Amino acid sequence: MSDTETARKLAELDRLLNDPETRMDAGRVWALAQELKAPFARVGASRPS
Repeated sequence: MSDTETARKLAELDRLLNDPETRMDAGRVWALAQELKAPFARVGASRPS
């Protein structure tokens, strides 16, 4: 995921969680969180235990 795409998804997540004018969409919040977590999960998985 590019830096631009990551920033866009973080901004959308921030808006969903913090903007009182925006209707909460729990499914979208979880989907964004999963997408944003994925690159970090791969990095952690490559470390030896």
